[in-house]
Amino acid sequence: MEQSKRFSRRDVLRATVALPIFAGTTGLVLSACGGKKELVCTDTTGLAAADVQMRQMQEYVDVSTLPDKNCAGCNFYNVAPAEGACGSCTVLKGPVSPTGNCKLWVKKVG
Repeated sequence: MEQSKRFSRRDVLRATVALPIFAGTTGLVLSACGGKKELVCTDTTGLAAADVQMRQMQEYVDVSTLPDKNCAGCNFYNVAPAEGACGSCTVLKGPVSPTGNCKLWVKKVG
């Protein structure tokens, strides 16, 4: 008859201690290797309900599904004041990602 393997308390403690250390170390290694933090510009805190609704109706997303239509190439987009920060839009209120998109997209002129 085959005996099933049981975990001792010591095995469980080792795994409990090792997992967070491994996860933290992996994150450090990836960030040191140039892992780029993704820009998130979906925070609507402080916006009026109507402005939040407008963003939803226009289907704003941080990452465009259309490669040739992103906020950076839109006539309404205002560039962020600093690299790695969210920009803004002359039509939609709130933060806007240069890689984002919505239904109001119009090709940048000039």
